[in-house]
Amino acid sequence: MEVGVQLVGILLRFLNFLLAPLFCLRARDRRRLPPVSSSILLKSASELAADIRNGVITSEDLVSTYISRVREVNPFLNAVVEERHRAALDEAKAVDRQLEEARKNGSFDQLVKEKPLLGVPFTVKESCSLAGLSNSVGCLENAGCRASTDGGVVSLVKKSGAIPLLVSNTPELCLGWETTNLLRGTTNNPYNLNMTPGGSSGGEAALLACGASPFSVASDIAGSIRLPAAFCGVFGHKPTPGLISIEGHIPTLSDESFPKFLTVGPMTRKADDLPLLMNIMAGDNKHLLNLDQPVQMNQVKVHYMHEATDSVALLRVQKCISDAINNAVGYLQTACGCTISEEKFKDLEDSVEISISVFFSMKDIPNLLLDPADPKRNKSLMVELLKYIFGGGSRSLQGLSFSLINSTHLFIPESRHGYYNGKANQLREHMKEVLGDNGVFIYPVFIGQAHHHNAVFLKASGVMYTMAFNILGMPATTVPMGIYNGLPVGIQVIAAPNQDRLCLAVAKQLEIGFGGWKPPQ
Repeated sequence: MEVGVQLVGILLRFLNFLLAPLFCLRARDRRRLPPVSSSILLKSASELAADIRNGVITSEDLVSTYISRVREVNPFLNAVVEERHRAALDEAKAVDRQLEEARKNGSFDQLVKEKPLLGVPFTVKESCSLAGLSNSVGCLENAGCRASTDGGVVSLVKKSGAIPLLVSNTPELCLGWETTNLLRGTTNNPYNLNMTPGGSSGGEAALLACGASPFSVASDIAGSIRLPAAFCGVFGHKPTPGLISIEGHIPTLSDESFPKFLTVGPMTRKADDLPLLMNIMAGDNKHLLNLDQPVQMNQVKVHYMHEATDSVALLRVQKCISDAINNAVGYLQTACGCTISEEKFKDLEDSVEISISVFFSMKDIPNLLLDPADPKRNKSLMVELLKYIFGGGSRSLQGLSFSLINSTHLFIPESRHGYYNGKANQLREHMKEVLGDNGVFIYPVFIGQAHHHNAVFLKASGVMYTMAFNILGMPATTVPMGIYNGLPVGIQVIAAPNQDRLCLAVAKQLEIGFGGWKPPQ
């Protein structure tokens, strides 16, 4: 490990130990969310679509139920940026009329085939662009900006018949692992309002977890789907890059590597919804994923690691996460007939250096210190930090932290960046070869469960567990593995590129074995 990275890690580890009691003392919000009172809110998107088709419920009643739930929980969560409830109800009524007409004129079967999610509501991460709604992505100078068109994936999901309800909160320009910004404020974790739902798709994860959304359109560039899914006890899939459109995403970069790192994908409460949504989101590329091809679980080889390294500079993975990995591996072996491999991927110990060196080598990374009045000048990071402390800042603390990492590269010498780029390529090829078309890798999503608001700055090294697989271009699925001390526990299932079907199949088996999503009590 690089000396600079070690020193930063040791400092953060010491501060985490020192300040942990302070975070606990500040955790004074004792409120609890209203429980899920309607069985409708417990169903998968696939089940809801079937209920609408079979006349069990109307789209209007379904959308109304979800709107009521959003209004009930959002005062606790602060997850909603802007809603379109009235328009959604009008669209639901139109769906009900369309279905009635189709039954009469004989076009019903064709209609539901073309629109498998007809009448089902969904929610959208603000950065993914929903036409007519806010597109400011938590950035003060973008206040009032609206999306002129739907993002590529949002468009495909709407074509499948689903009805968007709202756009949800993110960190400033998605540059952070906690969902808070100066424009919209902080989003809370539904299992404990003193905790973060993670980021940058924290608004979506919070709504999903408490039954306020059947499924989400979200995005992931450094764990932005998987981390919130783990913190909020839902499923989240980062697809193989390049197969699903990232058109319309805010922010976007001109660098040729950007589409290799950023993916748009689904978040759900039920594993069954993931293949359906991936087929919809992949559009004309869905044939490349073969998601409808059954996975023979007794032919799957399972690799696993409990943590990347035991370096003194990094926080250790909590026991509840290690136990969840052991439970998952044991279940896949005994109940599913999977083969367990003891081979480890040792080069993951350099995940911090690989991730920082490769990611921050991109051009056009947003410069949050650029002076709008003089684009040739950068503002002082220290001055901006002081302005933030005294309530006059124009950048969030996360945005300033991102700027610090971008400018220092965690003190990794520039002469070493080429070395770590090469190591990333070697690790990618090695993992592709070892995993092949029948292997998965069980690994932590983060070092622990959801933490207190603002503690992310002390636990930042934990994102090495997700960010590395954006750099390596591999699909990965967060799987909820139960509740421990009142908070969800999640792990991730990783596969070789284009082998998303393996991630989703294993996620389904683990849902069967461990119960999957459990609503906040």
